[in-house]
Amino acid sequence: MIPVHQDFPVEFAERYRAAGYWRGETFPAFIRERAAAFPDRVAVIGGEQRWTYGELLGRAEAAAAGFLALGLKPGDRVVVQIPNIPEFLSAVFGLFIARLIPVYALPAHRLTEIVHFARKSDACAYVIAAGHDGFDYRALAREVVAEVPDIRHVVVIGDAQEFTPFASFAADPSLEFALPSPSEVAFLQISGGSTGLSKLIPRTHDDYIYSFRASADICGLDETSVYLCALPAAHNFPMSSPGYFGALYAGGRVVLSPSPSAEASFALIEREGVTITGLVPPLALLWLQAAARTKHDLSSLQVLQVGGAKFMPESAKRVRPVLGCTLQQVFGMAEGLVNYTRLDDPEDVIVETQGRPISPDDEVLILDDAGNPVPEGEPGNLLVRGPYTIRAYHNDPGANARSFTADGFYRTGDVVKRTPEGNLVVQGRATDHINRAGEKISAEEIEDHLLAHPDVFDAAVVSVPDEFLGERSCAFIIAQGEPPKASAIKAFMRTRNLADFKVPDQIVFVSAFQTTAVGKISRKELRAALREKFLEGQRGKA
Repeated sequence: MIPVHQDFPVEFAERYRAAGYWRGETFPAFIRERAAAFPDRVAVIGGEQRWTYGELLGRAEAAAAGFLALGLKPGDRVVVQIPNIPEFLSAVFGLFIARLIPVYALPAHRLTEIVHFARKSDACAYVIAAGHDGFDYRALAREVVAEVPDIRHVVVIGDAQEFTPFASFAADPSLEFALPSPSEVAFLQISGGSTGLSKLIPRTHDDYIYSFRASADICGLDETSVYLCALPAAHNFPMSSPGYFGALYAGGRVVLSPSPSAEASFALIEREGVTITGLVPPLALLWLQAAARTKHDLSSLQVLQVGGAKFMPESAKRVRPVLGCTLQQVFGMAEGLVNYTRLDDPEDVIVETQGRPISPDDEVLILDDAGNPVPEGEPGNLLVRGPYTIRAYHNDPGANARSFTADGFYRTGDVVKRTPEGNLVVQGRATDHINRAGEKISAEEIEDHLLAHPDVFDAAVVSVPDEFLGERSCAFIIAQGEPPKASAIKAFMRTRNLADFKVPDQIVFVSAFQTTAVGKISRKELRAALREKFLEGQRGKA
């Protein structure tokens, strides 16, 4: 089993500790401290369940004992695929307490992604809900275990059938849980893969707790705050920006919504007095539409955060007059750097920019393609180094060589420009990512699946602008003989055990791809050329 670690150079670690960013805090210690301080205060609400801080800790310690009773050992990796229910938090905190390493998966992921996460992380267990949104995760678990025999245990929240019921886990008073080192990896997150499937991001207790502690301060969280987790809980944004971890750190309350829809969320905002929540731009647009006709009282909502993709200024301007709350733009990545507009920024800064970094020690470079700094205010490639930005992916030397400079800067793949006040304005992506409603999709991964279709000779997938999704995916396909129907291609893609958001939104059949005089063209150049030709055609129709 390949060790999981995230190593910061000694001089940087010393600097971050001396500055007070890293305080030696750990997840088990922080939840115990909150439970001791506020044992009877409600911490988590989901469905009909309302858990106090004391109950959350008790359930987490029972989960920790249960995981260890299965024979799992500290350092083992556990894939976690749980929707927005309170058991997500008790399972995850239980894993932290047992010094096991969660590997976060989204409810939308299917066999291809889960097998990849399990193999890449050397996982030996898989924690799921029995079902969610009409999908049976136990059936998926059977396929995963058949593909990855190293998965020795499947733990199920709900009807477990032949697997281990999460409800059977019980506290063991004889157990004494050793605290992890603050520099240990607490969990593995997933990154949008620029080439192929997602990479795994190791986050330490020290670096991640700093990110959401500082975020909670920037976002004004305190004991009266009520955070609505509307996006999937395994996403970095609702986890730490400031997210439910930031809300719990501040002693506030977390409300878990089973759906990010306006219908479900507005009812929770009214019932629970929600003060802050975070959305991706397409959902924010839906909420703005729905707010005009809702009968729910949304007056408790003080801050609507929007991130995951760029929120266009014309839409951003509508938040305050329509929802009656402050917009906070958030631009960040699971690898580290997070930027916020501040709550007291002028309205033009809130509307027109994606904010500025959390930390004074976030080192931000904006470079041209040759690696030279661009003039201030000009767009360039964003690179970053800092106290909560990783130095390496797990078990991925190729990606590390591409993504990190020799002196430790992370190449984000984003193109930004910086205002004189230090705020960043996102211009787009430098890589072949598609940012579809905040989900990062690898063009190469989708092309590989399309090429498995017997009637596809070649394929190139590009992003095209979409007013609702931000970007949508468009697959250009050279057919092998008579082109099939686009609907048949989409149906085939749905048999590939992929998350549904990876199925191309649009399919265009072409007779050939552009080549150079010697018959070669890079995939990156090809995608850029196809995208530009497509956009020219769209402009011609306007």
